[in-house]
Amino acid sequence: MSFVLYFAGLVLIASVAALVALPLLRPDRVRTDRPLASAPELERWQEQKSQAYAALKEAEFDLQTGKLTDEDYRALREKYEARALDAMARLDRLERGSAARTSEP
Repeated sequence: MSFVLYFAGLVLIASVAALVALPLLRPDRVRTDRPLASAPELERWQEQKSQAYAALKEAEFDLQTGKLTDEDYRALREKYEARALDAMARLDRLERGSAARTSEP
């Protein structure tokens, strides 16, 4: 009797494991979480946004250490904030365009 219970438990565990692993093991499924916009274009704007953020942090650090004057810092800040905002706007448009294309029948 105990052998039958062990075997039933093993079958139950194996079936649950198979159900959990099945989506991971099916390479033929098309992933729908990828954006439809071109990947190089998305990467380009994400890189520009990252670079602008890094430049802003560096300028703030240079201001705090005395390497930049307040005027120079304000000029750099305006320049890099504009770049970051432009990149964010373009990324948003690309993502909205991708979302609109996926919702069309």
